[in-house]
Amino acid sequence: MAKLQTIVNFLDKELKNGDYDDSSNNGLQVENSGEVRKICCGVDATLKFFHAARKRNAGLLVCHHGLSWDDSLKRITALNYKRVSYLIKNDLALYACHLPLDGHPRHGNNVLIAKAAGLTGLRKFAKHGGREIGVIGKLPKPVRYERFKKRIRRLMDNPLKTMDFGKRTISTVAIVSGGAGSDLARAAEQGADVYLSGEPTLAAYGDAEDCGINGVFAGHYATETFGVKALAALLKRKFKVDTEFVDLGIGF
Repeated sequence: MAKLQTIVNFLDKELKNGDYDDSSNNGLQVENSGEVRKICCGVDATLKFFHAARKRNAGLLVCHHGLSWDDSLKRITALNYKRVSYLIKNDLALYACHLPLDGHPRHGNNVLIAKAAGLTGLRKFAKHGGREIGVIGKLPKPVRYERFKKRIRRLMDNPLKTMDFGKRTISTVAIVSGGAGSDLARAAEQGADVYLSGEPTLAAYGDAEDCGINGVFAGHYATETFGVKALAALLKRKFKVDTEFVDLGIGF
């Protein structure tokens, strides 16, 4: 068992939440009675995730997309009431980490995707919330674009949406997880052969065609499981408490 505030202090320091101008109110969003026997990590703060965590006897939920965004909790009514009241009634604390988890140099979604895809020589790009959260890197040797797509499909275990307007043999890949279609043109300007993200948009399609770059979109959810999985492992090592990533298997 661990103290909630001790875990929160550690996460705040490790993630450097204050370094980002984020619409998410990162950090502890809902408190519990102060003790944590188990931590469940997930992507989204939804009732389905809450129910799954309760069944696993969790005391702390750590997620990428929390409940509190700007003044979204100005009124605790309707869906806000359902979610917040469920957490309080079941003594579940909720900690959110949005942009700080995307951009973290060790535990971040983007750097972990890049390493899993085999990229080297990583450098930052794509500024969000005042900090660059994306990465650009090179494959050890050029590969056929079709082969790269198969590699990403296996890595994400999720269907891909692609915009195939670039080179047939590729070596440089830019990555921003989640809903970051707007960064595709910036990736092209930085010399990327492929832009890898989560959600495709109509605007990104036009940018890909006009820039002559390949766009690979592997799912908002799938691309943002990497960071919370890493946090689960980190918290288990640090606090010697049971931790678990709760995979809801969302294909979006």
